Amino acid sequence: MPRLSEVDSHRALELLQAGFPISEVSLRMNVNRTAIFRLEQRLHETDTMSDRPRSGRLRCATQRQDRNLVRTHMNNRFLSASASSRQTRGKSIQRISANTVRRRLSTSGLRGRRPYIGPILTHRHRHQRTLGPGTCRVGSHPLAKCRIQ
Repeated sequence: MPRLSEVDSHRALELLQAGFPISEVSLRMNVNRTAIFRLEQRLHETDTMSDRPRSGRLRCATQRQDRNLVRTHMNNRFLSASASSRQTRGKSIQRISANTVRRRLSTSGLRGRRPYIGPILTHRHRHQRTLGPGTCRVGSHPLAKCRIQ
């Protein structure tokens, strides 16, 4: 069954104030009768129809810190998530975990990359890579005739 929108909840309260029973209002609104009962109960307790605050774990970083993380990774795209987590402090003194950094970056469409660690290619290596497969790395003849391996 669908959740009550703000307009529907106003209409349900008008029907309740007009004297309709909760079961009749729930049938007209196509919702469960406990939803109407809780709506009426919430109105009496808090004098408002808006939802109560939800429980849950607090965020460890502010929105400003999240934007700063994204900006930092946009400027340095090979910065790893673990390096970012070591640099960033949360709302309190503790550090933000690397998984939190990865989640925040993924919501922005980014990924924490591990910088490439490997052999540095010289100019000769880069030139040989552009020759493509099937050609000898020493000369321009086909690979089958090449004796240098």
